[in-house]
Amino acid sequence: MLTFFPELAPQLILLSCLVAVLAGVIKGMVGFAMPMVLISGLGSFLSPELALAGLILPTLVTNGMQALRQGTKAALASVRRFRVFLLAGLVTLVISAQFVRVLPVEVMLLMIGVPVALFSVAQLFGLHLSLARPSFRAEAMIGGFAGLIGGISGVWGPPTVAYLTAINTEKRDQMRVQGVIYGLGAVALAGAHLGSGVLRAETAPFSALLVIPAVCGMWIGTRIQDRIDQAQFRRATLLVLTIAALNLVRRAVFG
Repeated sequence: MLTFFPELAPQLILLSCLVAVLAGVIKGMVGFAMPMVLISGLGSFLSPELALAGLILPTLVTNGMQALRQGTKAALASVRRFRVFLLAGLVTLVISAQFVRVLPVEVMLLMIGVPVALFSVAQLFGLHLSLARPSFRAEAMIGGFAGLIGGISGVWGPPTVAYLTAINTEKRDQMRVQGVIYGLGAVALAGAHLGSGVLRAETAPFSALLVIPAVCGMWIGTRIQDRIDQAQFRRATLLVLTIAALNLVRRAVFG
């Protein structure tokens, strides 16, 4: 049995809270990467199961806050605007989740990490790849791809952010859309791990504890995001996206 929250040493609890603050700051600035930061940070000194449990509730709460920052009406408008992306992603996610044991996760991580890293690095160095008027087919294909890899690997953020960046989504809209997409995914994640036993009576208090520093960090990150212009936001997003993509490649190659 793992050692759970009531028995964690005080210094580990403090360190976990600091990781949650950092994850919140990054999410508040660019709208994504909280699970990546939490699982990487917590996993360096906690068991993988406890690290996974720890990210569930902070991710759920902060995505809800992000989606609803401009109100329910704006969030619903984002759902309508990106309904093709969301529906295509949902369909392929449900289908691909059934084949999770067929295709090695490492292959899928490389399929995500390599093209997203190339895209984001190219953008950072001034090669502007954009979809000024994405067609129904293009949106469905990209949404379907995000859902496909999400169902197998649990990672759907990088292709989603790459798409929103390519269509030059305004920063407030991009933050809200990401909150909606990841929020729906976070609900599914919480439900799945209530069923799997990862999130249970012994681990839920630890996850709930991390909500507070995560929200505080997100408040700080949001204040920073409010002060930067569209160009700075785009560059910050691409920088974090590059790091996230390279991390996926690292996981695929080194485990």
